[in-house]
Amino acid sequence: MTQSSAFAIRRLAVIGVGLIGGSLARALREAGALGEVVGCGRGRANLEKAVELGVIDRYTHDVGEAVEGADMIFVAVPLGAMEKTFAAMKGHLAEDAVITDGGSTKASVVEACRRGLGDIPAGFVPGHPIAGTEQSGVEASFATLYHKRRVILTPLSVTSPAAVARVRTMWETCGSEVNELSVEHHDFVLAATSHLPHMLAFGLVDTLARLDETDEVFRYAAGGFRDFSRIASSNPVMWRDICLANRDALGDLLERFSVEMVDLAASIRAGDGDRLLEIFERAKAARDNYVDGVYEK
Repeated sequence: MTQSSAFAIRRLAVIGVGLIGGSLARALREAGALGEVVGCGRGRANLEKAVELGVIDRYTHDVGEAVEGADMIFVAVPLGAMEKTFAAMKGHLAEDAVITDGGSTKASVVEACRRGLGDIPAGFVPGHPIAGTEQSGVEASFATLYHKRRVILTPLSVTSPAAVARVRTMWETCGSEVNELSVEHHDFVLAATSHLPHMLAFGLVDTLARLDETDEVFRYAAGGFRDFSRIASSNPVMWRDICLANRDALGDLLERFSVEMVDLAASIRAGDGDRLLEIFERAKAARDNYVDGVYEK
């Protein structure tokens, strides 16, 4: 059932109508906060499905056409396509247009905006909703994806406070908790909490897939393996772009983790039960105190 909302967007342009962009449109529409939704992307079948599902009202393959007259623009394209997308907006933006995005790394998106538009507009509010699944496409989108999830905004010195307030309200209308970080701090935190775990999942599955006993290994995989490896089903192109965009922070963390794994392997080979117990108890305490504590807030 559509709910009434004091917050309203006259025209939302969603550039990249997949899980992330489609779920935003669904949530705002369910909250009664939308006028018109214009979708933009390359795949005609996906865009036609988005219209059929009521996620968007109409679509175009032209970014410039999509953003004309839009007071809110949400960019949900792969990181590698950001600069080209921003460049295509040049000369088509309404005076009151607010632009935000769902990119997983912020320094690369800010630079893509600067190169694409020639300057950072006051209405640009870099953002990152911390939500998603391993599925993709508009059919995977759903209205509650962002409910009780965090969204990080990384406004710049040139960003208009009014634009920040508008983007914050948009996400809060979706049921999200909104926080602000600097661009640099965001990229480090996300490298540790999101990008590194994905690298571990990809690396683990790839390692096991190249064993001689691959069929047997996967046949007897238990629930723990399935839970941990689920994110290795994520979009490979998207994650390649994330790695390249956040290479410094992620590379440092992977090197640090590699040292920890060498130490763990040495402790196991040496039969050092005390050292193993110390590592496991410290990890359990951190998981229980920090991760569960954060989710319960």
